[in-house]
Amino acid sequence: MSFKKGYVQVYTGNGKGKTTAAIGLAIRALGAGKKVLFLQFMKTNTYSEHKILPNISPNLTIKTIGKPFFVARKEDLDPEIRAQWENKCVIFEPGNPPQEYVDLISQGIEEAKKALQNQEYDLVILDEINVSMYFELAPVKKVLELIEEKSPEVELVLTGRNCPQEIIDRADLVTEMREIKHYYTQGVQARVGIEN
Repeated sequence: MSFKKGYVQVYTGNGKGKTTAAIGLAIRALGAGKKVLFLQFMKTNTYSEHKILPNISPNLTIKTIGKPFFVARKEDLDPEIRAQWENKCVIFEPGNPPQEYVDLISQGIEEAKKALQNQEYDLVILDEINVSMYFELAPVKKVLELIEEKSPEVELVLTGRNCPQEIIDRADLVTEMREIKHYYTQGVQARVGIEN
């Protein structure tokens, strides 16, 4: 029951809603009887969607490929922010990402590769894979290989901010979520059921 032709979609940009859009697409595909693999890179199962998505359909497989601590490049954080995040985040020098994260993401890419080639799924969503590439945890070359080697009928969705230009150039559909205004700037933290 796969698609006649599966396209490559990218949801990127600094605005809110990339994962939310991917979840919506997954639900739509499930409603049409499609099989969906939702791989969440750089996340653990602490997000609210993990309380509901695993139970909505036997045609949905959702997995997280992350660790409790997020990562950040030292150059991306000003000293004040760095001090605040020191014990909540793995901060690394550009070009030297933490190997255990690289290894974990590599395992996720291998799982995605199998899923994209064996035609078990109609829709494969690689949530936050763009961020993984930005942080040098996933080589852009490997993700391009996923795109090139996927079965033609499988739809592929890549989410996350800072999508590399090479991926944008190869994708069939690119949506940029652009932040115009956000309550984070007023000190509002991530809220359960909305951002988390």
